[in-house]
Amino acid sequence: MILLSVIFSLWAFTVAAAFVNPTNIARSGSTNSSGVLFGYYYSIIADDGDAVTVADMEDGFYTIQWTDNTGHFAVGVGYNPGSAQTISFSIGAGEGSSYVSVYGWTTDPLIEYRIVEQIYGGVDPSIGLTWKGNLTSDGSVYDVYEAKIVDAPSIVGVANFTQYWSIRQDIRNYAVVTTGNHFAGWAAAGMQLGAFGYQIVATEGPNSSNNGSVAFVQVESAPAGSCAQEYAQCGGQTWTGTTCCVSNTTCVVDNAYFSTCLSDL
Repeated sequence: MILLSVIFSLWAFTVAAAFVNPTNIARSGSTNSSGVLFGYYYSIIADDGDAVTVADMEDGFYTIQWTDNTGHFAVGVGYNPGSAQTISFSIGAGEGSSYVSVYGWTTDPLIEYRIVEQIYGGVDPSIGLTWKGNLTSDGSVYDVYEAKIVDAPSIVGVANFTQYWSIRQDIRNYAVVTTGNHFAGWAAAGMQLGAFGYQIVATEGPNSSNNGSVAFVQVESAPAGSCAQEYAQCGGQTWTGTTCCVSNTTCVVDNAYFSTCLSDL
């Protein structure tokens, strides 16, 4: 079994970059880049950039593949800054060692956090963490963990910081994550957050040699401050996101819990 140590904290100091062709992105060398595409914030971090290929990153969607990877990598799209919001996303089939989570940072205090929804390849993210209890959100039970990190990269440079983790017991490929439930549960356990930095739906791989891929990750919640894109969710009984749709699309009711932006054309 490949074990993932907490010291593989996401290398979160990133350099803004513009992609020449956002529908076919490949990265080489040690890579740290971030920016905005189609209204979504993105972050690409790979210690062994030659091993990791990110493709078709557009409109909240990306695919990732890695071959003979020898370093930690993390790729994701989402929001900057983050917030206590509901994020819905779907995940394609995966192989190799990785996991998918809502991932983010806060400052003052400096906190790195993850809400893990899917795990592939026998990775156990809880190794080395301190169990704090359980919380229930969105119909599932999560194990809550904490870890103290010393002299590691962060969004403010190399620093000491704390990690918060929620790891879903029944992992799945479609997720609706009410982040506010986790933030409130953490606070009740004495785990306070600060001012929000970025918040993404990230695929992360461990710092060991392996091959693998995740067919796709599709963030279905609209970019912050904008209307939902075609095929994204726009309503439902428990929906707290945007209820407007981009031009030439209309919010169509699928059922009592889900409405979708569909083309008028």
